[in-house]
Amino acid sequence: MQKDSFAKFKTLLKSVKNIVIVTHYSPDGDAMGSSLALYHLLIQLNKTVKVVVPNAYPDFLHWLPANNKVLIFEKEGAKVAKVIHNADCIFTLDFNSFKRLEKLGDLLQTSEAPKILIDHHQQPEQYAKLYFHDVAACSTCELVFDLIVGLGQKKLINKKIAACLYTGLMTDTGSFRYPSVTAKTHLVIAELLKTGIIPNEIHSAIYDTYSANRLKLVGYALSEKMTILPNLSVAYFAITHTELSKFNYQKGDTEGLVNYPFGIKGIKVCAFFNEAPEGYIKISFRSKGKIDVNTFARKYFNGGGHINAAGGKSTLSLQETVKSFESLVVELF
Repeated sequence: MQKDSFAKFKTLLKSVKNIVIVTHYSPDGDAMGSSLALYHLLIQLNKTVKVVVPNAYPDFLHWLPANNKVLIFEKEGAKVAKVIHNADCIFTLDFNSFKRLEKLGDLLQTSEAPKILIDHHQQPEQYAKLYFHDVAACSTCELVFDLIVGLGQKKLINKKIAACLYTGLMTDTGSFRYPSVTAKTHLVIAELLKTGIIPNEIHSAIYDTYSANRLKLVGYALSEKMTILPNLSVAYFAITHTELSKFNYQKGDTEGLVNYPFGIKGIKVCAFFNEAPEGYIKISFRSKGKIDVNTFARKYFNGGGHINAAGGKSTLSLQETVKSFESLVVELF
């Protein structure tokens, strides 16, 4: 845990007007939920606020309030550069290393604006002026809720903020089933429900909007692309870009696929490998109990995250990456 005092946050916020909120490459529900929740808080405090993401994110998150205000660096590079240049301070949400921003990270490093880190991933880099960091939090959205309350602004949590925060809490906990869920998580949810948000509607907006191609892709992955290493309690998927294209792949279509093998009795580690359009192999790791995939991802696959959920990437071919994983995964046990 690394948390600066609420007094320091209050002092900084009083001294700034133009605020930029940035989240990580390939934003997920927690990244967008936390960013847009903070956006809705800060505009109520009469700040000028811009939300910036490195690249596009899945359509099933486009319903989030103020989605149309988000600037995408890959599409609007010059505009984003100007916004960051004019920033009085920059909030960095749901990541703790500039490498999680890809090319946008270079732009942030050149900015002299003070950075505020809000994140729950392990081993943050020391680039920020203020930190609100806790690996025990189930999501960055939980931390944004804590920050709002700590700033004495709980009264400003409206339906828009609540919907954004609920999205991150739900998606980053696997609909509240991961070990990161605590009694506090449900107490936060209880507070959000008081605003009038309807959980079923949020769940449907995220999970009931997939295409038929997406379901066929999942079926193909399960029947043809899942490899089980029974002696190690490991299962993984390895899918080529060509295979994804056969199902008219859209960003977000493989969301959650890595977790499916946990439905098999005895499986303790899952992995997903796919050829990313950017030219590298994108990797997701999941584990149960004390099996630390964060350290594993950091050590071998230029990644990181949480003990039970981490990501990484490889510049080797898909086949070589998988072969490397199979030889190294024994270290997890």
